[in-house]
Amino acid sequence: MSAYGSFPGARPRRLRTTPAVRRMVAETRLHPADLILPAFVREGVSEPVPISAMPGVVQHTRDTLRKAAVEAREAGVAGIMLFGVPEEAKKDAQGTAGTDPDGILQVAIRDVRAEVGDDLVIMSDLCLDEYTDHGHCGVLDADGRVDNDATLERYAEMAQVQADAGVHMVGPSGMMDGQVGVIRDALDTIGKEDVSILAYTAKYSSAFYGPFREAVGSSLQGDRKTYQQDPANVRESLRELALDLDEGADIVMVKPAGPYLDVLAKIAESVDVPVAAYQISGEYAMIEAAAEKGWIDRDKAVLETLTGIKRAGADMILTYWATEVARTLR
Repeated sequence: MSAYGSFPGARPRRLRTTPAVRRMVAETRLHPADLILPAFVREGVSEPVPISAMPGVVQHTRDTLRKAAVEAREAGVAGIMLFGVPEEAKKDAQGTAGTDPDGILQVAIRDVRAEVGDDLVIMSDLCLDEYTDHGHCGVLDADGRVDNDATLERYAEMAQVQADAGVHMVGPSGMMDGQVGVIRDALDTIGKEDVSILAYTAKYSSAFYGPFREAVGSSLQGDRKTYQQDPANVRESLRELALDLDEGADIVMVKPAGPYLDVLAKIAESVDVPVAAYQISGEYAMIEAAAEKGWIDRDKAVLETLTGIKRAGADMILTYWATEVARTLR
């Protein structure tokens, strides 16, 4: 008996005493197969083009993209999400390059599929923003607003050409009403029932997308607040979730990840399909920039943020550190 009363019998610190003990009782574990690598491929370049706002990330050539896919596969990464960056002269109001069978994204899908086959899940961004001269995720009406239903017709075409190129999974990211159902019908119509849909269920209008605009050479004029979600809303995400599931989504996703862990947790608790989260360009850039300044420990911060996303309920995480972290985990 201490002069200050009984010492505690319950001591949670006992399970924190050594790295081995902490590892044994860890409630959340990252695995290479939890990770998906987003990758950009740029048309008409002979060398990779560094993205200044995302140190360590590049716009790939076709050849370096194939190499990146092989490295991801060898590290145990689950999948690769491909974004095409067309030549500026090929952008137009309809985003025609996005549905050209010989457009840069479709060519890249064929390249990666030929390189890694079914060993890596090949995913494709299904959106028009990279290909339109106005930078919006759909076609515009006479008043300059994104025309939801006209855009759906373009998405149906995109889904079909991407499926014909050999993609395993499409990722419609434009936040158009009804996009999952239209894409599902378009794929089934051409006998591509096995191509799955990663639905961007809760994609918020975020300040953290800034570096991504450089990564895809965006021509955006204005903003996307009329179709991406308001950061203030949570119930709206659950409504979007119900619609996507009803329309046939195979996987649902929250984007960005870090600022919306509460939304991620609510969605993960509500569904019986896999849940993804996208750790986006701004999240990446902040850590890299702070680490460059010496303000944080980069490697520890990377693992901590990814663990937090996994702990909140993500079954898979899109992150630009996917290959690097997978190697570390192995």
